[in-house]
Amino acid sequence: MGGPNLEVFKFGLYLFVPVFTLLHFGDPDWYHNHVLPYQEKLFPPRGKTNQRIPTESSQLREELGRIRAEKLVKRQEREGAETKDTSRLI
Repeated sequence: MGGPNLEVFKFGLYLFVPVFTLLHFGDPDWYHNHVLPYQEKLFPPRGKTNQRIPTESSQLREELGRIRAEKLVKRQEREGAETKDTSRLI
């Protein structure tokens, strides 16, 4: 086995690695330089998130109806574009 010197080295290493990690990544300058620039890429802007979540069943039904109507319009536009494309091929 390694002996007491190895145990002291391992103990020091076990203490040093987490403390160094916390000091390095917990630094506010590191956070501002490396984390905040990616925040815009990872998360949507505040304006695009839905801040008004329906809480009552009537509001929920209205919102679902609106979403279904939007999907129906998009599907009809897509099908209309597909029929135009197929008519060009004929």
